[in-house]
Amino acid sequence: MPETDDARETTMEKFTTLEGVAAPMRIINVDTDRIIPKQYLKTIKRTGLGQGLFSEMRYNDDGSENPDFVLNQPAYRNAKILVVGDNFGCGSSREHAPWALADFGIRCLISTSFADIFFNNCAKNGILAIVVSPEDLEKLFEDAERGANATLTIDLAAQTIQGPDGGTLHFDIDEGRKHNLLNGLDEIGLTLDQQAAAIDAYEKKLAAREWA
Repeated sequence: MPETDDARETTMEKFTTLEGVAAPMRIINVDTDRIIPKQYLKTIKRTGLGQGLFSEMRYNDDGSENPDFVLNQPAYRNAKILVVGDNFGCGSSREHAPWALADFGIRCLISTSFADIFFNNCAKNGILAIVVSPEDLEKLFEDAERGANATLTIDLAAQTIQGPDGGTLHFDIDEGRKHNLLNGLDEIGLTLDQQAAAIDAYEKKLAAREWA
């Protein structure tokens, strides 16, 4: 029996308000191979990839942690937000990159620019990628460099970023992207959301035909 509108669930976690530690990564042109190296692409599962996130920077050749890498530092091990350099996510279009970020616990990225395909893949996987001016990014880098006190609050509905001292920045976002993130809708969820009546009518018609 077809699901009703009330019974139907969204297919990804909603993004409404996020409060968490922001980790600074002052590196430009971080490509998707650095985000999740090619040896981790054998799986099509979205879980378990967090272990390989930034692995070439996180781990030494012997497999031990690199203590200098930001996400290995005690203050940032549970970071939910990354403040990153320009052109983040460039290179190949692997969707494993946002999968790895999400599996690690990253829900928001802030930069001056992102590679287009990566930017779209983030939204499809519940990650909010925010574009800000160079001046605002520098302020956020300074906030993020406070270690354990580097807590930011992201309010998607209000389109604001609040820093640890209470200062607030406004960011722009496409209305369609905002709607999907707020409601936890990826492409499948959006189709169900917009075409529910047509899908239900077709399923009822098909079921009636099978029983005829």
